[in-house]
Amino acid sequence: QVQLVESGGGLVQAGGSLRLSCAASGRTFSRIAMGWFRQAPGKEREFVAFINWSSLSTDYADSVKGRFTISRDNAKNTVYLQMNSLKPEETAVYYCAAHKRGPLTSTSNYDYWGQGTQVTVSS
Repeated sequence: QVQLVESGGGLVQAGGSLRLSCAASGRTFSRIAMGWFRQAPGKEREFVAFINWSSLSTDYADSVKGRFTISRDNAKNTVYLQMNSLKPEETAVYYCAAHKRGPLTSTSNYDYWGQGTQVTVSS
């Protein structure tokens, strides 16, 4: 079992920045690859970013490359998502999730999810 709690969401103007955090407890966090997803109203949940257990491998959705950075601190059992140059269309609930196996971008390959944190980007 892994428990995940996101924080750091809020209201920001277009072009602004936010840093999301995801605190984990339970199973050995340092051995778990993690991902961030987001879901806007009326849309499917979509992949945002991935980081493996050692931080040596990361991956991003094309739409966020160069603006978002995923990182982790295994000593703090926390994964982060630094989001810069935010756009109004990125308004969504952001979720962190624990990867179990398979393709990184599919929600079905993640077995534990947080409750999400709302990010609202105003124009």
